[in-house]
Amino acid sequence: MLRVITRYWHTLRYLRPVQVYGRLWFRLYRPRPDVRPAPAARPVDGSWVAPVARPVSLLGPTRLRFLNAAHDLAPGPEAWNDPARDKLWLYNLHYFDDLNAGDAHDADPLAPLTVGLAPSPLAGEGRGEGELSGRDQRHPWHLALLQRWVAENPPGQGNGWEPYPTSLRIVNWIKWALAPSGPRALPPDFLHSLAVQARWLRRRLEYHLLGNHLFANAKALIFAGAYFGGPEGAAGAVAREPAHWLALGQRLLRRELAEQILPDGGHFERSPMYHAILLEDVLDLINLAGAYPGTLDPGLVTLCRGRATAMLAWLAVMSHPDGDIGFFNDAALGIAPRLAELDAYGRRLGLGVGRPSGDDCIQARDSRPGTERAPIWLRDSGYVRLAAGPAVALLDVAPIGPDYLPGHAHADTLSFELSLFGQRVIVNGGTSRYGTGPERLAERGTAAHSTVQLDGADSSEVWGGFRVARRARPFAVQVRRGDPVEDGVAGGTAHHAVQKVTAAHDGYRRLPGRPVHRREWRLAPDHFSDVDTIEGGYGVAVARFHLHPAIGIGGLEIGDPVDPFGPHDPHDPHDPHDPHDPHDPLPMPPDGVLLLPGGQRVRWQVTGGRVRLVPAHWHPEFGLSVASRCLEVEVEQGNCRLDLSWAAGAPPGQRG
Repeated sequence: MLRVITRYWHTLRYLRPVQVYGRLWFRLYRPRPDVRPAPAARPVDGSWVAPVARPVSLLGPTRLRFLNAAHDLAPGPEAWNDPARDKLWLYNLHYFDDLNAGDAHDADPLAPLTVGLAPSPLAGEGRGEGELSGRDQRHPWHLALLQRWVAENPPGQGNGWEPYPTSLRIVNWIKWALAPSGPRALPPDFLHSLAVQARWLRRRLEYHLLGNHLFANAKALIFAGAYFGGPEGAAGAVAREPAHWLALGQRLLRRELAEQILPDGGHFERSPMYHAILLEDVLDLINLAGAYPGTLDPGLVTLCRGRATAMLAWLAVMSHPDGDIGFFNDAALGIAPRLAELDAYGRRLGLGVGRPSGDDCIQARDSRPGTERAPIWLRDSGYVRLAAGPAVALLDVAPIGPDYLPGHAHADTLSFELSLFGQRVIVNGGTSRYGTGPERLAERGTAAHSTVQLDGADSSEVWGGFRVARRARPFAVQVRRGDPVEDGVAGGTAHHAVQKVTAAHDGYRRLPGRPVHRREWRLAPDHFSDVDTIEGGYGVAVARFHLHPAIGIGGLEIGDPVDPFGPHDPHDPHDPHDPHDPHDPLPMPPDGVLLLPGGQRVRWQVTGGRVRLVPAHWHPEFGLSVASRCLEVEVEQGNCRLDLSWAAGAPPGQRG
């Protein structure tokens, strides 16, 4: 009981008062839906540019695919709230993202998003009867699904009327209406429903959750306020509603931009996935201002443009050479748009002028051998990017998020990810599910990340689905170029400055012995090292280095792979490896080679610890668990070191 009380105390003590009384208000206050006639739609006097296209999720008239799970929407209103479906799947059902999906000619709706894995043999499902042949052919399906939603989801009832899905649906309906192929003015029953949804949202704002939820609420109110013109076709209070929605949404947005977007451009929850989601939100608002000139506050539009520019640069820093985000805190592929899509969207909105360039805006060119840059330290967010030769490392020296809002945090302090030759090599575990089950807890835990765990404890006390009690705080962070090293190259000697980052955290000081974990990373064009030091008393310290599923492993004395698990293809039904099939850990020599899919060989060596190869799982997308491997090192005498080396200039097959 004392442990439970302590955990709740360290969870609740950081909450803001509005989160406490706001939760009570949200549970007790149930407004009556306002079903008065809708205001008229405002004429579109400006230009609406193409936003980011969403992935195709409507596979047939009633078949939908979200989170790597495809289901048919059964007849009847109860299907929208089917208890057999995951809550997040049902949320996606109510978003209507497919209204703004790309043309099915150009995008395979079942192609895997997973980085570095083979195409799915199932990528043809749903292409028989009612074959997907483009947005025009899906248009009747959209209309039928919209009509079903309006008829079968009474105002204020069910998952679809919770504030977050309501917010996303309002925006998606309006973006669909504004598209060149869209109806501009929605049909009367859809227009009426949209107004009812905006009125309902106005009374159900998520002050008790704050963060990205309140941001989405504000965005939806701005979209509704801009889309509805007001006076024509309505009278009295109805005519004034759009102005009220617009004013409230803009007031909230201005406040949340100042609160949630840090000076270095990062989102304050420190999740690259949510950062990309909010970046798309900001770009959509800039787009909306162009469609309705003079409707939004010019000062707010200018603020959005400045924030979007900084956010694009931040996302570039936090993306691997493959163009996708690093997995820190809640992060997965396929939920938010990719960097390239957001960058292109920003340029269509005129953000190309004055955009950061060079060292401040990193693209996939980092994978070119010989590329070397100074470390980039996102001081406000707490992340560092190192790049040299074919290597890119993303380092987590960040707090887990704002103290009052750690719901998307993982116990991943001082973890890192490493790409070599454009391929992810060392990774964090990713995120495959929400909820309160054991899988969610394991994915948030320290053991799922490439960092050090002491005595089986998490560095931050993650619990429930979205809660954290005592949390790790980094300190003594230093980022610098070290002393130059010399590399012999044809025709002379090249000098390279070693990039060096050191940091510590206090997350384990709650344990007996009050231990502290310190970590040092070094990167040169042909070498990477990680040094872990444990100060204070402890029982067992384990450093984990999770390998991407495409990476094989071998012993130097053998020269051939010795990996008993083997690289795993989750999309191959003939692959014998079951991600849930248990294997015994395999003791390993202190050195060996990592085998990259491009033929490169990377030497690894561990000093100061006993090494074993352990089966693990990588979760690159929601609903997807991929068998992988982890180099696990039991630290001896408080110190251990991992060294990776490669021959950056050698052709494939001769490196390492």
